[in-house]
Amino acid sequence: MRSFLMGAAALLTAMTATALPAQRAYQELAVSPDGRMMASVEGDAPPAGGSPVVRELMIRSLDGRSEISVRLPCGAVPECWPSALAWTADAQHLSFALRTPGSHARSVYRVDANGGHLEQTLAFDGTLKGLHYSANGTLAMLATPGATKEVGAVEAGSPLTGDIDAESPVQRLAVLEPGARALRWISPAGLYVYEFDGLPDGSGYVGTAAQGDGDRNWWIAKLHAFAANGQSDRILYTPQTAREQLATPRVSPDGRRVAMIVGLMSDFGSTGGDIYLLPLEGGAAQNLTAQQHASVTDINWRSDGHLMASVLAADLSQRVDFGIATAPGAGQAIWSGAAPLRDISAASGKSTVEAGVMQDFNHAPEIFVSDERSLKALTHRNSGLTHAFVVRSLKWHNEGFDIQGWLVLPAAASATSGTGSTGKRPMIVEIHGGPAGVARPRFINAGDSTHALLERGYAIFYPNPRGSFGQGEAFTQANAKDFGGADLRDILSGVDAAIQQAGIDPERLGITGHSYGGYMTMWAVTQTTRFKAAVAGAGLANWQSYYGQNGINEWMIPYFGASVYDDPAVYAKSSPINFIRKVKTPTFSFVGEADIECPAAQTLEFGRALQILGVPALTVLYPGEGHALRGPKTREDIERRTLAWFDRYLKP
Repeated sequence: MRSFLMGAAALLTAMTATALPAQRAYQELAVSPDGRMMASVEGDAPPAGGSPVVRELMIRSLDGRSEISVRLPCGAVPECWPSALAWTADAQHLSFALRTPGSHARSVYRVDANGGHLEQTLAFDGTLKGLHYSANGTLAMLATPGATKEVGAVEAGSPLTGDIDAESPVQRLAVLEPGARALRWISPAGLYVYEFDGLPDGSGYVGTAAQGDGDRNWWIAKLHAFAANGQSDRILYTPQTAREQLATPRVSPDGRRVAMIVGLMSDFGSTGGDIYLLPLEGGAAQNLTAQQHASVTDINWRSDGHLMASVLAADLSQRVDFGIATAPGAGQAIWSGAAPLRDISAASGKSTVEAGVMQDFNHAPEIFVSDERSLKALTHRNSGLTHAFVVRSLKWHNEGFDIQGWLVLPAAASATSGTGSTGKRPMIVEIHGGPAGVARPRFINAGDSTHALLERGYAIFYPNPRGSFGQGEAFTQANAKDFGGADLRDILSGVDAAIQQAGIDPERLGITGHSYGGYMTMWAVTQTTRFKAAVAGAGLANWQSYYGQNGINEWMIPYFGASVYDDPAVYAKSSPINFIRKVKTPTFSFVGEADIECPAAQTLEFGRALQILGVPALTVLYPGEGHALRGPKTREDIERRTLAWFDRYLKP
């Protein structure tokens, strides 16, 4: 293990700064079943960061000898986006979904492994996700006919007009059989399928699913088994408590068991919890990792029957081999380090090759490949992008819990910049989304506001308070029915630790965050005057009105214990609007106009209240944007306003 880490560290250290080209962003990876090739969706990130506007489909040999860019039929234009990569079992062909620019429609294309003979195999009037080949050549996928928005609650919602209780389009499991030109439905109508995996013999599929609106009901999904003929659907597992959400179902190579991640997860796609194993022929589920003080974030089976997992243990990201997973245990970490290796893709044939994207605060992302004997960089597109920021894993103790966070300080060359007459520097506290989320090392793009703040001499502090992933389920659940209580106390005690250890000016503290981080920013300024400036993205001002406004309120029952109509007091005690007269901190707040997770009305209510009460405030609603603010012009405007706001109130 030590040699793997040293090799990776040496490769990362070798990425010396020269010019500053655009950062290459890697969106999706797929290793061929034979472990020889890898396909990826990637592109250059906009200057202000975020997802690439123009994306390429690349096919590379894992020995580094060949690299092919597949020419897409709609060209190198915005929204001509490939996704859902799937190799055929013989590794001779790659299929993928391609978005039709300006619409939510998709087509399926197939291309040879050498990048030639591109052909369309399906045209579809909605979204397509999760392409998956069976050994017999059948291509399974998740399809939403007549889609009116992109899949996922972070995407911009459809306009709220007309009959708002009308049924929304449903994502279903479907198959495209060899030679067919139309889909055959596998899952029942009305049942929204979120994730799935196929049985090795092609006889069926397992997937997480719930009735009705997909944006709303992921938190109550059950594990289903679907027959390949589409004629049967049975429930394999029902969550035992409201705090059990299911993610990432994976069928073992022998087809006898399914592994899945189970835990309290406040966002679909932001995964953490324990590994549960379930016999497909019937029997009780077994928690494989019940005693670990860590969170499993991804799982897959290797072809040799070993269960592999990505595990977050405080400040360490690990790749853990649980063997054939017959009994609970800690597993064996085959590598471990601060730099997370994410977006893991593994060969599904006889090879044990895996690939993922690695980055940290000072090194831009690259694709790395592991074959159990080594970990090496496959790409070097970002080799000219490095920083020299000083990074510390800050640990502190509060109320019986060990808490961790990341403190990033300006580079040594600018060590005195922004320190002012006191010799101490200002600090911005950035709170992650979630609440079940986590701050992990990520490359700070030269175009985003965090980079600019560091260049100006600010320190940036990323705390992981109670409610975060990384220290086990008890820790993740520790802020349930207590939003803004223990989690805020953990953050403030972490601020004290940073002040004591890193020369931070206690009179020049700022706070920011998005989503749950936006809520915590709004909440913090109602509870303390320690912060002299705040920037709240997609926050929540009033949990009571939010319950009826948002499009995803099934996530709230596990956290609050009851609906707002049954227990309004538990919602009221954590609502910033109820303490709004205590606010003295100048606050810039913003949100996407079409946000269904944290509706714009919440930000508007908070901003208007501050203005009426005479507190310096700025409120911006971005047209057409959802919870994930993706537009390059939007991101540039947020960056400009954020920098100006913090400079106005925190600079000497």
